[in-house]
Amino acid sequence: MAVLALVVLSGCSSIGDLGQLDPAPVSDGIHDWVGQEAAVRGGAPISAFNLTDDEHTLRDLAFPLIEPPYDRQRWDAVVYEWGDKHLFQRALWNYDPTAYYRHLQNELDRSTAARYNQIIDDIRDDLVRIDPFFMAARKVADLDRRRQATMAQIPSLSPPERFNAQARIAENSLTIAWVHTSLNQRCASYRFAIEHLAVAEPELAAGEADRLLTELSQQIAANDVQVVSAPRFAYASAPAAVITQPRVR
Repeated sequence: MAVLALVVLSGCSSIGDLGQLDPAPVSDGIHDWVGQEAAVRGGAPISAFNLTDDEHTLRDLAFPLIEPPYDRQRWDAVVYEWGDKHLFQRALWNYDPTAYYRHLQNELDRSTAARYNQIIDDIRDDLVRIDPFFMAARKVADLDRRRQATMAQIPSLSPPERFNAQARIAENSLTIAWVHTSLNQRCASYRFAIEHLAVAEPELAAGEADRLLTELSQQIAANDVQVVSAPRFAYASAPAAVITQPRVR
């Protein structure tokens, strides 16, 4: 039974071959917590509005660019992707540029070639993910600009409606900013690993890893999304608040 449970859990991850998202499990809001976590970390409240399809997609595409590359194939990946491990969530914010290199040394200690191949595969996976994420980010940012323009033209909006709309804009903006920061940190981790591995275990594969890392850095720089500024709330340092919409009688 224990073995069967491991097999079932390992098959539930939304990350498929080559890091591609499996559309089946991610359609159920498995990564909705990403936006909430970004809001809490940024001192913004959590919106009570339902997520749009585009906002779901944004969070689905954000998660694999936020989690460490070496956590992608965890046996309990589905538990982590649902955001049910609070220690995991807190660890996402703790950046250590040496952690990736240490992982390569600890987990792949039998083969130099395996270590280089792992770096190359992880960078390629990130390259595959970048365009879909930033396409979604641009669309969400554009819709949030339209949302703000619409809000300015509707004086009949109730305070809770206006509040929740602003909170959702903040969630989206902070989610995009989180991914952008994570990608830059990831590049620094890859750079540290390549440089130190090239000294400790020189291989011709270091040249290919360096080339791909340069391409990744260029892709990140080319996708500097101009997002809608997150609204500043008076209680930015307070815990996240949720204001529900008024019930229709």
